[in-house]
This record gives sequence, structure tokens and C-alpha cells, in this order.
Amino acid sequence: MTKISLYTIKGNKGRDIEFPKELIGKKNIRLLSQALRVYEGRNHPGTSKVKTRGEVKISTRKIYRQKGTGFARHGAKSAPIFVGGGIAHGPKGVKRVLKLPKGLRKNALKTALAYKLSEGMILAIDKLDSLSTTKEAQELVNNIVVKTNTKNSKVLMVSDGKNENIRKAVRNIPNVKCENIKNLNVNKVYFADILLFDKSVLIAKSSESKTERSLPKKSTKTERKTDKQKTYKKSKITGKTKKSTKKPKSAK
Repeated sequence: MTKISLYTIKGNKGRDIEFPKELIGKKNIRLLSQALRVYEGRNHPGTSKVKTRGEVKISTRKIYRQKGTGFARHGAKSAPIFVGGGIAHGPKGVKRVLKLPKGLRKNALKTALAYKLSEGMILAIDKLDSLSTTKEAQELVNNIVVKTNTKNSKVLMVSDGKNENIRKAVRNIPNVKCENIKNLNVNKVYFADILLFDKSVLIAKSSESKTERSLPKKSTKTERKTDKQKTYKKSKITGKTKKSTKKPKSAK
């Protein structure tokens, strides 16, 4: 696990805490660029469209006779070669929707957090949910920006989403946003300069991972199949087989 700096609600630096390793992935620049391209493509409306030669409002008569003029053969003025004519290979107004599998989305988010962590741009705030006014939020952001020496930077606060006052406190501050950790994605992490995580969110994440590790694993289909094969082999060696529960058919 990697340590990050912990700040109080007043912007004073305290002791370092551990960042959950479940939120950190391997650095993969190809996966990161692929995920960002998908998010950028889905955010783009993709509604641009041009008119073809059949949709342009222009005369369709032949502009001059076929032979005897010395010029090239032409038909209507709506041909793409003429100014004011149709466009040959322009956009059609049909958007191609890109998709990213769920597993790749999770890995891309962990990759983006790993890059931010290596740059030292992830910090923890103690009792972030106690923010109630815009003045308090502005003072916190100013103190952290001064201490980290990152002017004109975009700040993203990450909370559990239970307290709505945090979002209301930062909505009028430029370059500052508050996001629920459930709605966090690679696009928001990558384009934020500083990430301020609520300490309680990190503690909850680490405790969730511990409980998941302590729970017994469910047997997979292949494991169940191998268990059946073992019991069958054992019955063949001992010569004992399971008694059939089916009733014998009555003789006609």
C-alpha cells in the first residue's frame, strides 16, 4: 500500500495514511488512452451532417451540351465538383457508439489513480463531510493549492455522497467539483489535477476489501465438476455406487 498526505478541514497537514491497494492498478498507457477515447466519443453528440447532391436545392438541368464546347462533360450543378453542390464523403449524422467492457473500465480507473498517485496528486481530507459553506470550502482549496504549489489547478473532491452540503458548498467555486466515489470514472480522474478523498471513504474501501477476503470463495463450475469426478473414481475403486432412488417399473 502507498501512503498519501492527510489534511484537516482547515488545510493543516497531519500524518500520512495508507491508500487502499484495491484502488491502485498497474500503469497501462494503452488502456488509459483507449478508455479516454471511448469517454470522449460518447460525450460527443455526433449530429453533424452534410447534404449530398440529391439533397441540395439547385437546378438539375445539364449545364451545357455534351459535345462541341471543348470543355469537360458535366451534368447538373449539384455535382460535388461545383461550388454550392453536394458533398461527396461528408458526415451522415449517424453516431458510432463506442463501448468499453466493465472489467476494462475498472482497470482503467485504477490505472488513472495509479498515475495520479505517482505524481503525488491524491490527498486525503479528514471529516470532509463537515463542509457546509462555500467560504470553508474555498479556504480549504486555497490552503491545499498553496501547500502543494499547484496554481490554477482543477480540484476534484471525492466523498461517499451521503452529505449533499459538500456539493452545494463547492458548486460556485471555479475549477472545483465534488463527486460520489460510485460515479468516479477514468475521465474525471485524468482531467482533475488534484484529488481530495474523504478519509472515511478510504477507510470504508479498505474494510470492504478485508471482508471480501475473509468470506469463503464460491466453488466454480470446473471445481464442482472435478469434485464429481473424484467421487466417481472413489466409488469405482471401492465398488460402491449410489443407490438409485427411482422406483422400479411394474411388470406388465
